[in-house]
Amino acid sequence: MAFGNLAYALDIVAEIRGDEDSLIQGDRKLSWREVERRAANVAAWIAEREPTRQGKLAVYTYNHPAYMESIYAGFKAALVPVNVNYRYQAEELRYLLENSDTEIVVVHEDFVPLLQEVLPDLPKIVGVLVVENAGDCDISSLPNAAFYEATAETDRPAVQSTLSPEDLLFIYTGGTTGMPKGVMWRQGDIFARFGGGGIGATPETEEAYREFLENPPMRYRSLISPPLMHGTGWFQAMIAWLVGGTTVLLEGVKGFDPAELWRTAEKEKITSITIVGDPFAKPMAKELEENGDAYDISSVFMIASSGVMWSAETKQRLLAQHQGLMLADAFGSSEAVGLGLSITTAAGSVQTGKFELSDATKLFNADFELIETKPGVKGLVGVGGIQPLGYYKDPEKTAKTFIECEAGRFSVPGDWAEVNEDGVTLTLLGRGSVCINTGGEKVFPEEVEEVVKRFEGVKDAVVVGIPDDRWGEAITAVVSSHSGELDSAAIIEFVKGSLAGFKAPKHVVQVADVYRSPSGKADFKRTREIAMEQLGISD
Repeated sequence: MAFGNLAYALDIVAEIRGDEDSLIQGDRKLSWREVERRAANVAAWIAEREPTRQGKLAVYTYNHPAYMESIYAGFKAALVPVNVNYRYQAEELRYLLENSDTEIVVVHEDFVPLLQEVLPDLPKIVGVLVVENAGDCDISSLPNAAFYEATAETDRPAVQSTLSPEDLLFIYTGGTTGMPKGVMWRQGDIFARFGGGGIGATPETEEAYREFLENPPMRYRSLISPPLMHGTGWFQAMIAWLVGGTTVLLEGVKGFDPAELWRTAEKEKITSITIVGDPFAKPMAKELEENGDAYDISSVFMIASSGVMWSAETKQRLLAQHQGLMLADAFGSSEAVGLGLSITTAAGSVQTGKFELSDATKLFNADFELIETKPGVKGLVGVGGIQPLGYYKDPEKTAKTFIECEAGRFSVPGDWAEVNEDGVTLTLLGRGSVCINTGGEKVFPEEVEEVVKRFEGVKDAVVVGIPDDRWGEAITAVVSSHSGELDSAAIIEFVKGSLAGFKAPKHVVQVADVYRSPSGKADFKRTREIAMEQLGISD
């Protein structure tokens, strides 16, 4: 039975919603009927390339209707969608496309030159669809290539694929081990996680799902402000779709404009907004404080965040401008959905980093042994229930993250927390690892360190994250030299030549000797303290 497969579910939504809005970006509006037709055309084009069943479809574009449509098309063609971080440089892009065994690529024309650079090392790729902007992109050197828009608008016989809730989708995440890992989700499990959306429970039968779509409690119009290439944005977009709602994207894809966000919220009568913590919320609050009278945002009842700490102060600034808001701060990851949730309203607030325990939340010690959840206990947070299968082609990492115990199977991504005195909430203590979370991007310090060390004159380097109002954490390289002062700006540009820009240091601090223990291990605590001291920053 196909019920639970995401293409099957979205086809039901399209049948019922028909001419209602499905996708909006700026002045472009696509109905559910249009989106389903365009996705079917793209799926048929994909099938003509003869990829393997459950072959991988890499989506490598900015926020754009093509992002959501092509994933829908991938589901229809029984392929496995793969998200690509469009900030990657050649080495990172090559790794992800090779590691995922990508066969079809949907790429924005801005990124075609980089894709062309790595294609000689990727013989499995049998087709490329180019999302055009200016429309003057040369695609002649790409294998079996076509332009996306013409493909989506050219009607073809429907592809006949056998669909199953066992079909997969991948969410590649930076994680804490350097190179990205592909989190493998069964589509039926994602549907069970998200299909219920505003219901509170997922319909267990097609009949119940159809009944819900025919009589929903409300019509969701969800504005997605972060990139769809990350789990936070795409998950929330899919939730809106699976409850028969509308996904709205900002036109500005190369930077965040809070004025555009509030204009869009007014114009499209948005009900919920997805952000990534303070990097989004602070400029949003500032815009309302300075120009709030210019916007009617009374339709917005929820702002949801995940991925970066969202400070209590910023939440209160937003509530002061719109007291009807519900601010939902989710604690989770691509491999551990539903670890915890904090809700703040004008009637009451929960301190930053304090999350409610769910029935499926357990704590584990450093040896990944189950411990009792009671006040004062500290441990690694794990979430049970429906979970991913693991990491693609990485059984070792899978075994270390997805723990089997007497209480069941739990995803334990590495976050430490303490149970509060009430026994039902957690206060986050941070990652046991040294993973840096900068603007919603996870960066593994060693990857940056290895590039910094290649800069001429650098003797040693340790990379840490320090507090930053805009980014949450700012990547900071603490370096020592063989002789004399180094050019800090040149070091930052050097890193940008090898890694995605968000991985480059925001600061470079120079010291006589990098701080390491007698065994040679980096002293991250001391390094961070010295960096903050030299930069005049306090916790």
